[in-house]
Amino acid sequence: MFAIRNNIMMKLSPCVVSLLDTDLYKFSMNQVMFHKHTNLNGTYIFKCRNEGVEFTQAMVDEINAQIDYLCTLTFSDEELDYLGSLRFMKPDYIEFLRLWRPLRRYVKCFKSDEYYLKDGDENISSGGMVLYVDGPMFSVMQFEIYLLEIVNEVYFKMNNDYETLKESAREKLLWKRQQFRMEEYDFNFAEFGARRRLSREWQDYVVGEILKTGHCVGTSNVYLAMKYGCKPIGTYAHEYIQMYQGIPGIQLAYTNKKALEEWFNEYQGDLGTALTDTLGTDLFLRDFNKLHALCYTGVRHDSGDPIEWGEKIIAHYEKLGINPQEKTLLFSDSLDFDRAQKIYNHFRGRINVSFGIGTFLSNDTCVKPLNIVIKLQYVNGHPVAKLSDVPGKTMCQDKGYAAYLQQAVDYRLREGI
Repeated sequence: MFAIRNNIMMKLSPCVVSLLDTDLYKFSMNQVMFHKHTNLNGTYIFKCRNEGVEFTQAMVDEINAQIDYLCTLTFSDEELDYLGSLRFMKPDYIEFLRLWRPLRRYVKCFKSDEYYLKDGDENISSGGMVLYVDGPMFSVMQFEIYLLEIVNEVYFKMNNDYETLKESAREKLLWKRQQFRMEEYDFNFAEFGARRRLSREWQDYVVGEILKTGHCVGTSNVYLAMKYGCKPIGTYAHEYIQMYQGIPGIQLAYTNKKALEEWFNEYQGDLGTALTDTLGTDLFLRDFNKLHALCYTGVRHDSGDPIEWGEKIIAHYEKLGINPQEKTLLFSDSLDFDRAQKIYNHFRGRINVSFGIGTFLSNDTCVKPLNIVIKLQYVNGHPVAKLSDVPGKTMCQDKGYAAYLQQAVDYRLREGI
């Protein structure tokens, strides 16, 4: 067994050893919450979308030990100095992080096939495991990436021969690097693989290797960006827009509008990539007026047909009298290099294109990767939802609320308001 501080006993080495070992957008979203919405309580729930996956009792025990260890970590001065060097991070927020640490009381994880968060909720057991986080949103929202990193690494190390997985991943990574040397691919991309990585050490190795291609422009992982001296990349996720559904006084179909306004007020043009599909791209574009389209550097695709989506965005820019060549489309939905090259070829010369590539880099082995998520489901006890451009990616504990939200979106689109 791997014994570590505070008598925490783990069978595996720690999956997370730094609180910077997370995606940049966790800090950028958290800063907005810290400045504007500290009165919100959030509930995040884990889901494994793979069929037939089972988390054993031994895995659940190890996940809990890893969470125990995570909750002993604090930011070092070096880490906070690095965060503070990013021009969009504010000094008061950095000082808050100096005091902040993940609190164990906010996380529950246990083996169960029959568990309900509250009366009337859908069963939240996934793969035979319940994992959820509940507490002040500006604090608990940080758990998502750490927990996904832990769950993924524990599952693959305890359910497979890890050395075999790592060797197969190494062979595939070598082939991917060779394709860039042979000029089979010529697009630029960022590494987005933290949430579903094979392991901490493997993502570290991957980032170090793919930077050598000359086509990797950075990583979403803040710790690895600091280590390798590359650009940390990210803006915000669906949870940021979902948050506004739980704030009284904001009409549900106008939450995109509020989110866009508060984000720009916080960052004044930095971190200017907007996410389009929290309530569907059509509704997003109704709020993405000329002012927003000029102030934001571009938009991110995360669901639906990427070519159709990109054409729709270009048409929107042209309708507003904006030159698409001055804007950027960022694609981040389940990409591999072949799909990215096809998208790049289609839009080449018409608009700037970049890519965020995750699992294909951080967990491409001889075994199928997990499709796991931890999604915001309640804000101040009220359900929230994402209405993706692809129905299969919608996740909401309260189906009645999801239907009501869809009606509000449809009404606004139908009435043109």
